[in-house]
Amino acid sequence: MESAVKTAQHVRKPKPLTRGKVWTFAIGQFGWSLLAALISSYMADYYVPSEETMALGHKIFIPQGAVIFGTITILACITGLGRVFDAITDPLIGSLSDRCRSKAGRRIPFMRAAAIPFGITTVLTFWSPYDGESWGNAAFLFVMLMLFYLFLTMYCTPYNALIPELGTDQKTRMAISTSISFTYIAGMAIAYTAPALWGACQSAFSMDRINAIRLVFTILSIIGTACLFVPVFTIREKDYVTSVPSQSTAIKSLAATFRNKEFRIFVGSDIVYFLGITVFQTAMLFYVKSLLKLDEGMSTIYFVAMTALSVLFYPLVMKLTPKTGKKKLILIAFTIFTVAFGYTACLGLWPIPAAVQGYILCFLAAPAMAIFGILPQAVVADIAQADEIDTHENRSGMFYAARTFAMKMGQALAMIVVTSLAVVRQETGFGYRLTAIVACASCVLGGLLLSRYNEKRIYAKILKED
Repeated sequence: MESAVKTAQHVRKPKPLTRGKVWTFAIGQFGWSLLAALISSYMADYYVPSEETMALGHKIFIPQGAVIFGTITILACITGLGRVFDAITDPLIGSLSDRCRSKAGRRIPFMRAAAIPFGITTVLTFWSPYDGESWGNAAFLFVMLMLFYLFLTMYCTPYNALIPELGTDQKTRMAISTSISFTYIAGMAIAYTAPALWGACQSAFSMDRINAIRLVFTILSIIGTACLFVPVFTIREKDYVTSVPSQSTAIKSLAATFRNKEFRIFVGSDIVYFLGITVFQTAMLFYVKSLLKLDEGMSTIYFVAMTALSVLFYPLVMKLTPKTGKKKLILIAFTIFTVAFGYTACLGLWPIPAAVQGYILCFLAAPAMAIFGILPQAVVADIAQADEIDTHENRSGMFYAARTFAMKMGQALAMIVVTSLAVVRQETGFGYRLTAIVACASCVLGGLLLSRYNEKRIYAKILKED
């Protein structure tokens, strides 16, 4: 009987994904992008504030400086321990999703369960229980961050695994990748308005800085959480996906995933990409306030301008991808980011007005943001499809679990870099310039790693199967 059910699943033709369903799916990306950006963009400045931030009325919540072995900050230690936690939870959730036999599908049940705690832990990460510097606050932050990353994985890994399953051909897959790239950038753009919003709350309601930040993050988290539920309640997974649950255990599936040479190469380049871009995003407030000597509200303007400009490059990326392939465009994006981050290291030194220097940075980074926003997800989908052709087993969940881990590994390394270097000659901003140099070097390394990726071999397998 079980064999008959499996056979029926194989022959049942899934519904084609309509444009409307593509966009309802993409709204989920908006939600998790907004929540994740609140953590990646503001946590460092919130818990390891610069002198400029303290002058605005900020408070110290956790012990400062390199208090662990004289070289590691508390925040860096917490994020480092988090990656040990992720090394267990990411493949476990990927495997559980691949093996899930729920009537609602393999992916949607996890997304539904993760949504509310994902939003709650985002807010609580900034809601220290003690008013002032305390090791109790550090312990609370550790617990909240571990839970935040757990629920991020529970939502994002199954969500991303749906990309190759919903996009059964290159055209649909690129449509999904483009739409989720747009909503990803839109989510980040909304998160980047936070400094302007909490500044407005301080002025309008006479709130202190900390409570204004918490109010804004609570409102934005509610919006993000609501968006997480949109694909959960608008897409019936079984109508569009016919994949049979994997039979492999978590360890077997993880081992099989990393036996894929092309995936190992791509994940290596992905880790250093996330290191570079997260260093840049995390340190942006420092660049604006400490290097350019501008009001922190300008960071909102720059982030929004950068994301808006990147969207203008979407049509060009879509047009060039079929002609050049994904690999060449991503290599070009690494080159652009290398130049942009090198330029960032010299902010405040150029003989032009400080505000103009910031706008130049927006123009430099925008094309690369567009390319990285669209293509990497599609590359993983290609690799997962080619692997399924070879092994006759769908392990999309594990492939995307590995990419989620790569993202969080890069973000963790970025937090260590920023919090450790930010205290170097803080009065001159030298440490902030070093962070930009690290981001620049990361992109060089990422490009070198990706140059070894054999895209032609992946395409050949997919085209032969089609």
